Amino acid sequence: MFGKRGVNKGFSDASRPDEKSEPERPKPTPAHEAEERRAAPPPAEAGPQESSPLESAPLNAAEDSASALLEPRSPTPEPPAAPMEDIRPKSAQPRSDKPKRNRSEEYYDVKTTVFTALIDTIDLTQLARLDADVAREEIRDIVSEIVAIKNVVMSIAEQEELLEDICNDVLGYGPLEPLLARDDIADIMVNGAETTYIEVNGKVEPATIRFADNGQLMNICQRIVSQVGRRVDESSPICDARLPDGSRVNVIAPPLAIDGPTLTIRKFKRDRLTLDQLVRYGSISPEGRTLLAIIGRVRCNVIISGGTGSGKTTLLNCLTAYIEPDERIITCEDSAELQLQQPHVVRLETRPPNLEGEGQVSMRDLVKNCLRMRPDRIIVGEVRGPEAFDLLQAMNTGHDGSMGTLHSNSPRECISRLESMILMGGYNLPAHTIREMIVGSVDIIVQASRMRDGSRKITRITEVIGLEGDVVTLQDLFVYDLEGEDSSGRILGRHRTTGIARPAFYERARYFNEEKRLAEALSAGEVLDETGRPLGERVG
Repeated sequence: MFGKRGVNKGFSDASRPDEKSEPERPKPTPAHEAEERRAAPPPAEAGPQESSPLESAPLNAAEDSASALLEPRSPTPEPPAAPMEDIRPKSAQPRSDKPKRNRSEEYYDVKTTVFTALIDTIDLTQLARLDADVAREEIRDIVSEIVAIKNVVMSIAEQEELLEDICNDVLGYGPLEPLLARDDIADIMVNGAETTYIEVNGKVEPATIRFADNGQLMNICQRIVSQVGRRVDESSPICDARLPDGSRVNVIAPPLAIDGPTLTIRKFKRDRLTLDQLVRYGSISPEGRTLLAIIGRVRCNVIISGGTGSGKTTLLNCLTAYIEPDERIITCEDSAELQLQQPHVVRLETRPPNLEGEGQVSMRDLVKNCLRMRPDRIIVGEVRGPEAFDLLQAMNTGHDGSMGTLHSNSPRECISRLESMILMGGYNLPAHTIREMIVGSVDIIVQASRMRDGSRKITRITEVIGLEGDVVTLQDLFVYDLEGEDSSGRILGRHRTTGIARPAFYERARYFNEEKRLAEALSAGEVLDETGRPLGERVG
């Protein structure tokens, strides 16, 4: 549809260099150049003269009628472009008294010049109608042409990098694209245009990218949030969104973010993790994997507890793999990130208020509405407010197997957090009544933790047994014992069961014919002490 354009089509007739050029004269020294400039007469106003393509030959897209992407330009002559030395790498320039800038600054100067010429050349309306791959090829052709016309001195590798960066700026998320393409990155943290950090293998390290300015960063943030029907600006400076692959995005813009827009992306791996992979990563033992698989299948009500970045959502995704395919599942999330593989899934997402402060749909509204949608299981991405009351109501009124995640540091704190969130809803209930509701609703609390070496472990699988007086009774089935660290700083430890052969959900497991597998997993995970007896629950 669009043919490639020859480089010479960018020259006007008046400024096209003659085919027969004079022999190249020896290059004068800087002192001779200064002397000649003082003695030279003013240049004539008319008549062609030799000059660099950048100064005398601006890109004239009107002569290129072969492409619908190029829009007509005014015949009025353009002002001279920036001097050659402004865009060439310093290695190709004469030596000067000015201090040299580092290569990244030079590269961004070249990129800015070429990008500006590209935007002046292409028709964005026509470009938007093209397929992404076709549009990328067209942009690469035009950028290559501009680079040749501007006579930019670059290596092949640098030019390829420039082409890719400009394509990403026009069609994608700009400098973020190479980071989003990496599957080993868990988090991307942009703290203004100049500073970006990434998390790789549990460790935070600086990234090698930067944005042209805060304006470019803000444009990319708006591009991301607009895809899910949301906005971020000075009047609404905080926004949660998601990428097409489900990665979670948070944006906080000026004036709340003092040093420029701050963008945080929680990336998910392309391949959905499974419990078997968690075993290979050392996050859980094979016996713990079997125990979690049984808990997911026999419809226990589960709360996954943990701190920020401990892997709660990943673990929730793993547990949902054991839900039967004929069950109707309804998920409620602030930004849809769960990756359920069952065929009968309804995904719901909250909505922030509009400019007039109306139209907000909260998590509690979604959870309440779920009860009218005939769910077999309700899954809440993150419980953080009064919706805890409605989720507990759903758990003990026939929706067995419901799940959710919650921020807390231990199973005991998880119970306290649930109490606090119910009170946030304005319910004037006695503490004993709230605890009775929790005991009657929640069966299992799974605690996930992020260790100081960056690894993530499932540290406890705990049963909610009952109520003794006003105290909720908990029972650990599975724990992780820290044993120290090796010479490289890696955490050493072991997973084990606590010697309990008949947990409280044993009858439920027998109903699903899983009692034998449950007993084998609990027995195989035991660690014996010096007397040959199983180690019990961990204290603390």
